[in-house]
Amino acid sequence: MVRVNEGVPDEQLNDTRDTLRLLETRRSASAKAMQGPGPSGEQLEQLLRIAVRVPDHGKLTPWRFILFEGDARKRAGDVLAGRWHELYPDHSEAMLDEQRGMLMRAPTVLCVVSSAAEHPKIPVWEQQLSAGAVCQNMLIAATAMGLGCQWITGWYAFDEKVLADFGLAAGEKVAGFIYLGTPKDPQGDRPRPEPEDLLTRWQG
Repeated sequence: MVRVNEGVPDEQLNDTRDTLRLLETRRSASAKAMQGPGPSGEQLEQLLRIAVRVPDHGKLTPWRFILFEGDARKRAGDVLAGRWHELYPDHSEAMLDEQRGMLMRAPTVLCVVSSAAEHPKIPVWEQQLSAGAVCQNMLIAATAMGLGCQWITGWYAFDEKVLADFGLAAGEKVAGFIYLGTPKDPQGDRPRPEPEDLLTRWQG
């Protein structure tokens, strides 16, 4: 049973100070170019509080988190390397080393798990979208804290044996691995789509 809290006071809801500018300029940092420090314990707690403030039809809480930090990242890398060896026995040693280092690229990695399940009123698709919103909230919050962050999946997000080793239950899926750290260098923006080109004005 997931505990709930009473939320923030009504007069503090939807505080919009500086929000629009942050959303207009948010940019992911490359996990390959991150270093320490990662989020502090206080920042991590706040990140999670912000992450769960998403649309959640039916209040199902169809998501949860797995935290990889410290030496646990290395042990997770050993899991990836072992599975890679099973899948591709003719691999190069360099490729095996790459798998071992996959979760070492950032000091903190949060796995957002989608635990969507069949429901008489709420489609699985809506529950999965809610998990995606959790990931996006986390990126926005981390950026506001001055952290570098990137939302990644990768082959290991879809391998059932790896997921079982990471503690996912049958039917659970990875919505994303959120890599959190400090960017080594400033990163420029990338081309963005023109919103008007994606807009259809329905006329009936």
